[in-house]
Amino acid sequence: MANTLFDSPLFVKRARYVQELGSLEDVFDLLDEWPAEKRDATYEILAKACRMAYQGIFPLPAIRENVRRFLMKQGVLANLEEVPPVSRRRTDRNLGS
Repeated sequence: MANTLFDSPLFVKRARYVQELGSLEDVFDLLDEWPAEKRDATYEILAKACRMAYQGIFPLPAIRENVRRFLMKQGVLANLEEVPPVSRRRTDRNLGS
């Protein structure tokens, strides 16, 4: 099996958080959690393409683009500006002081 990491992650707007999709495995998790009532032909085609990519038959960059389009169509693709910055711990402070 080939590398399954995307060149750059995609972000999905969820009810209370933003989910990062950085690999094919993350996409499989998203598809597994996708509501049954929203699983249309587009969903089925994307799921099949992901399985093919996992087998090395379908190119990973094409999967990322198709996932991006799927998320955009569903209205859940988050812009980079909507993604909260990662909390950074200051290195000049000690937890004990």
